[in-house]
Amino acid sequence: MSMVFTGKAEMTAKDKIHAEIDSLNEEYLDELYLLIKDFAQSKQDLKKPSFMSKLKQIKINAPEDFASNLDSYLAGDEGDK
Repeated sequence: MSMVFTGKAEMTAKDKIHAEIDSLNEEYLDELYLLIKDFAQSKQDLKKPSFMSKLKQIKINAPEDFASNLDSYLAGDEGDK
């Protein structure tokens, strides 16, 4: 397999976007800005925390032996120790 380098790097998506913006008339930039802002906001809304990350945030305020003696605490026997 041989590779030929032309000396030109392939444009990234960001470079392509910048080139398109540079070619627009100034009068359209405000409208484009609103479109980009709306697009970015919609993508942020999609990044809701996962179920597991929500579980990690749960804090339980209970005695150290709560998990091992759960049945006793549920039965109301926690003071009989």
